[in-house]
Amino acid sequence: MRTFTKIESEVGEFYLVAQNKKLQAIHIGEEDFLRIEEVASLKEDPNDELLVECKRQLRQYFAGERTTFNLPIAQTGTEFQISVWNSLLEIPFGATKSYQEVANMIGRPKAVRAVGQANKANKFPIIVPCHRVIGKNQTLTGYAGSRVEIKDWLLKIEGAAFKHNGNKEN
Repeated sequence: MRTFTKIESEVGEFYLVAQNKKLQAIHIGEEDFLRIEEVASLKEDPNDELLVECKRQLRQYFAGERTTFNLPIAQTGTEFQISVWNSLLEIPFGATKSYQEVANMIGRPKAVRAVGQANKANKFPIIVPCHRVIGKNQTLTGYAGSRVEIKDWLLKIEGAAFKHNGNKEN
């Protein structure tokens, strides 16, 4: 049985989905959750042990008290996507890499656009930190579609240096 719960944040709700003691997805907002999940096949369970732990770790992260996550995730994708997602896990808290740098990290320097698409397909935002990937010129680019304000907020939590609208921010 797939279970879900939600957690509130400064930038809205996150929906957490689990099955077989593994996190299956984190959805940013109800719209994504309803569009992607077969809601009729899910059971809302705010007491699911894994979902409770995920919420605890996310709250710690949002409060600036956690820099890494220790949660079992069901990562599924193409070999290329998984290589991108694994490289994202190597980007330290508070640091950023460009899409080009990530492409170089996986040995595919010409796959910059494909890295962007793999980031977009990441089912575990925050935990697999695709928000740490920014434009080559240190500016924010898309996140969860076009919601750069979420990327901005997450990078501010981490104290990462980047430019937004031409202004250096921390």
